[in-house]
Amino acid sequence: QLQLVESGGGLVQPGGSLRLSCVASGQSLSRYAVGWFRQVPGKGREAVSCKDRSAEGPNYADSVKGRFTITRDNAKNTVYLQMNSLKPEDTAVYYCAADDYCWPRPDSFGSWGQGTQVTVSS
Repeated sequence: QLQLVESGGGLVQPGGSLRLSCVASGQSLSRYAVGWFRQVPGKGREAVSCKDRSAEGPNYADSVKGRFTITRDNAKNTVYLQMNSLKPEDTAVYYCAADDYCWPRPDSFGSWGQGTQVTVSS
């Protein structure tokens, strides 16, 4: 069974950077599409970025395009989310999830991590 663990969250000032990691165990992450999502209290999970198994480029939410980058390191069974030029509105709990495809709906993803808090504040 695929298990996912996120790390790398924390408190950062506006304009700063963080790199989130999503480490998989139990199965090879190369078999899956992997997405990053975020959630703030009282709202549903928002898709941030997703990278499938193909050579095609990843997709990004309009709100993070040009600032966030998703990468995969299959040798380390890890997916990263590099977040630059962070804004207060990026504050959320960030989750990684995996499934066969980059589904448009978060609830279509079958495997989820526990989340990591990102707070952007001065």
